[in-house]
Amino acid sequence: MEYEANNLLGIVYGKLQEYDLSKKYYDKAIELANNESVPPNYQYRAVTINNLGSMYSIQKKYGLAKEQFLKGLAEKDLLRDRPDLFAMLNDNLAYTYLKLGNLKGLPDLFEKALKIREGSKLISGIIISKIHLSEYYALQKDSLNAVAMVGEAYRLADENKLTRDLLAVLRQLSDVDPKNARKYSSEYYKISDSLDVAERKTKNKFARIEFETDELAQEKTQLVEQRKTLIYIALGIILIGVFIFVIRVQASKNRELRLIQEQQKANEEIYSLMISQQDKVEETRQAEKKRIAQELHDGVLGKLFGTRMNLGVLNTRKDDEGIVQRVGYIDELKTLEQEIREISHDLNSEKMAVFNNFVLMVSNFIDTQRTVCQADILFNVDPAIEWNAVENTAKINLYRILQEAFQNINKHAKAQHVTVTFQKKDRHIQLEVEDDGVGFVYSKKRNGIGLQNMLSRITTSGGTMEIITRPEDGTKLQFELPLT
Repeated sequence: MEYEANNLLGIVYGKLQEYDLSKKYYDKAIELANNESVPPNYQYRAVTINNLGSMYSIQKKYGLAKEQFLKGLAEKDLLRDRPDLFAMLNDNLAYTYLKLGNLKGLPDLFEKALKIREGSKLISGIIISKIHLSEYYALQKDSLNAVAMVGEAYRLADENKLTRDLLAVLRQLSDVDPKNARKYSSEYYKISDSLDVAERKTKNKFARIEFETDELAQEKTQLVEQRKTLIYIALGIILIGVFIFVIRVQASKNRELRLIQEQQKANEEIYSLMISQQDKVEETRQAEKKRIAQELHDGVLGKLFGTRMNLGVLNTRKDDEGIVQRVGYIDELKTLEQEIREISHDLNSEKMAVFNNFVLMVSNFIDTQRTVCQADILFNVDPAIEWNAVENTAKINLYRILQEAFQNINKHAKAQHVTVTFQKKDRHIQLEVEDDGVGFVYSKKRNGIGLQNMLSRITTSGGTMEIITRPEDGTKLQFELPLT
């Protein structure tokens, strides 16, 4: 605690006779004791004031000492909170009066302090009070009481082995009992010498401790340096390991990226080959359809037409049976002619969107997904879309986007229904993939590889991507691609 530190420094500098520094720390301690956070029942302020008065007494500035002791006794509730401190201040004040030659109120003030100390069984305090009373009676030429008081103090100090108090008692005995002064002096010096020896032993012990502490400090410094070196080495090894790990991870990512790029390139080549193959198949199919149509139109229809004309000529017969038969044959031939014309017309038509290679590929993909995906899939293609106006690269990107969308649906969506729609919107093709699954928080998933791949593919073809989703509210992916 800061107060205790300053108060203790005041005492130490007082013992060293550094009185200015002692007063400085006492004043600081009193300032800290005035703080409202300090409990008043500790009476820190009175403690420091008493110490300050004692310092003035040592300097024989008894007037200043008296002021401090009176100030300390004026502290509120001092007797209730600290009776020992109250008795000490009274005894110090009485001794100050004695030194100033103001004997009014003495010895009552000494006895008041002594009574409190005896009630609290403060042995050292009792001894000091009796020594002071002995000095008072000696000043009054009352040798009997002077000797009696200091004798009682001697008994208490001896019984309780209070060596330093015993020295003060022996000094007073030498003053009030001249007959035995030599004995008391001899005992005083004997005790003083033993104390000196004890102090020297203590000093030597502290010196040894200090020396050993210095050695330990040096060893500690060496250990700290060794520890620092080990830490630096360990950190260096860790950093090198992390560096190697990062390099390996980066190299692995680069390899993976190259493999992905190569795979994408291979997929695109495969898709182009598939498109080319289907183009050839479709070309052959169209040529065959055209040939069949020509055969039907030029061959079969011609023959049927000739037959119908012959029957028309034969229809000049006037017998009823011939007329009925001929009319029946002619009607049947008309029917066959109309049917063959319709077949020829249908074979030569290119209205059906399924004949488009890209639509066929997407239809096949959707059929495959219906066997894999747990959701019901609805697939719609706007027949107004001019697929020939779409570049092959853009078709590849649309196909891959659709694959990626279904991959995410199968993994995460938990959807019951999925709708895939291709429609024409102004001069754009719009692909919309909508599900009624669990949805997601777009701000948290926007940097995912799948979404980034779809965005990269559509932007590469000059298109745009929009995602509408919320948790537990499904997902709608919209892609728009300009027609060329």
